[in-house]
Amino acid sequence: PVVLSADETDRFFSHVYTIRYRAALMTAYGAGLRSSEVVRLQVGDIDSQRMLLRVRQGKGGKDRYAMLSPRLLEVLRCWWRSQHPAGQPHPTSPEDWLFPGSRQGSHMTASGLRLVCREAAREALLTKRVTPHTLRHGFATHLLENGTDLRIIQVLLGHSRIDTTARYAAVSPT
Repeated sequence: PVVLSADETDRFFSHVYTIRYRAALMTAYGAGLRSSEVVRLQVGDIDSQRMLLRVRQGKGGKDRYAMLSPRLLEVLRCWWRSQHPAGQPHPTSPEDWLFPGSRQGSHMTASGLRLVCREAAREALLTKRVTPHTLRHGFATHLLENGTDLRIIQVLLGHSRIDTTARYAAVSPT
């Protein structure tokens, strides 16, 4: 899998210009989610008390929890505040999409996320092919490089087989 270095990751995110897509792509990277999982997150899926994101019906129709770092939580709160200014009424439901689409009642599309990803990589002058899944690979590889056990990464990614997760060990220089 293609993995961005820490410097390339920073350069990439500095070229994602809208807060909506930046928050969505940072969720893909910060929680290791697939693009289809990111776009289908609902407001009620954020558990800031336990620092978890609930992933409903991920690949294979499985539910799981992903980690929610303090940094990602702050990104999501900034995104939320940008859409719901203080002092203005904003009735929301836990079933509301975290990243709503352009049409009423729809969520952001995975294809839109891929397009923004490609444009940001081009603007950042990255020669690697960058997709939202590249960010997921980066999440796993960077955790592995920082000493996280492969079985923990397996659970966070929602892999049923350890050999699927073990692919990340092959691309890690450590």
